[in-house]
Amino acid sequence: EGRNFVIEWRFADGKAERLPSLAAELVRMKVDVIVTNGTAAASAAQKATTTIPIVIGSAGDPVGSGFVKSLAHPGGNITGLSLIIDETSPKGLEMLLGIVPGLSRVSVLMNPTNPVHATALKSIQTAAQRFNGEKILPVEARTAQEIENAFFIMAKEKTGAVIVQIDSLFVQRVRQIVELAAKNRLPSISENGEYAEAGGLMSYGPSFTDIFRRAATYVDKIIKGAKPGDLPVEQPTIFKLFINRKTAKALGLTIPQSLLISADKVIE
Repeated sequence: EGRNFVIEWRFADGKAERLPSLAAELVRMKVDVIVTNGTAAASAAQKATTTIPIVIGSAGDPVGSGFVKSLAHPGGNITGLSLIIDETSPKGLEMLLGIVPGLSRVSVLMNPTNPVHATALKSIQTAAQRFNGEKILPVEARTAQEIENAFFIMAKEKTGAVIVQIDSLFVQRVRQIVELAAKNRLPSISENGEYAEAGGLMSYGPSFTDIFRRAATYVDKIIKGAKPGDLPVEQPTIFKLFINRKTAKALGLTIPQSLLISADKVIE
């Protein structure tokens, strides 16, 4: 960096409504490649250009979202990496059920501006039917104040645990979410790897460090002449489970030994 390439960073600060103007700004600068983080950012970039190559750093459902024709043959100017939300979201529910005795009502904290959260919610609801028919309560938040309100609703509805969907706003507000979960004595899990380290009970999901390293290989190939439409979309192969044992003790929960053994990191 600084010798043979320059990175132009643009950050929406958790405000999805800013993404279209930021994408348009990059297009006006005539950058060689746009790398996006998240489904909303990929959508904004797609609407801004059909010619500049776009590498999706992460997106929940590139085919369902209309970014690519198929994972194997993307076509067009977009390629990159896909998250496997129909597997990771239900897995979070399964882990909570294995830890929280008598769990029957689970909230899902989701951002309505994130287009992939509705798909993730369906996966969780389908999994709940397959398990013990747990009641799934979707609770929406698009601002810090709405996050506060969301936990008020969870408490009012006597929620037993919460699944925090992966989202740029929720990553930014991770400490607020962790503190509210602790205040309401709610066991919680998120795909965000920082979640358990910040004080949440657990995090389980793909390694985003690995994902963005893989995204860099796409940029390299495109700069060297490859067409995005010819580069298959990859799915993550490395998943990380972090467990916060200190939080578990504070909540009066015992983590099964089988889960502790499979954890990549146990926070004491």
